[in-house]
Amino acid sequence: MHRETDVFARRVAEVVDRLARLTRELQFVHGLNPAQWEALRFLARANRYSRSPSALAEFLGTTKGTASQTLIALETKGYVTRERSDNDRRAMQLQLTPAGTALLAQDPILAIEEAAGTMGCETGLPLLKGLTRLLHDLQQQSGVREFGVCSDCTLLCVKHAAEAEQTETHCGLTRETLTADDTSRVCINFQRAAS
Repeated sequence: MHRETDVFARRVAEVVDRLARLTRELQFVHGLNPAQWEALRFLARANRYSRSPSALAEFLGTTKGTASQTLIALETKGYVTRERSDNDRRAMQLQLTPAGTALLAQDPILAIEEAAGTMGCETGLPLLKGLTRLLHDLQQQSGVREFGVCSDCTLLCVKHAAEAEQTETHCGLTRETLTADDTSRVCINFQRAAS
């Protein structure tokens, strides 16, 4: 039985590596490289706490200097802007431009999304669960920050007001009210429940 587990584990590692290589190759299009595509995707999904150069660097798993070079390239191409934060004038907020948003409609990763969509839920959901667990475990082993959506975060606080039949949602860390859109976005402050 141990031998079967070793073969299975090696095969998973090989398939993940091959998928990573193929995914990387697909992303050298429209004058962008894989890091630039990943930055655009991140900014499209990130919440207001996470659209900063330092959060982007953490998400990309790179240095601030390397992330800065990625941002400079995207700004030069007209896909990203930097603006001073309303809350902290020292901080920069990153925003996709309309051109950046439009370019994401041609994102090469959509080919993988389309292929995954043909699997159906019976195959796709267990695959997603397994890959998510693999990613989580590797991030923990490597000491890499895990990003996730607010709706899955232990910091999400939901209050039900029975008399008004309303629900108020806020972040337990920042104490700020969150919209439904906020809770579906990627956050740097994400904390997964212990499993």
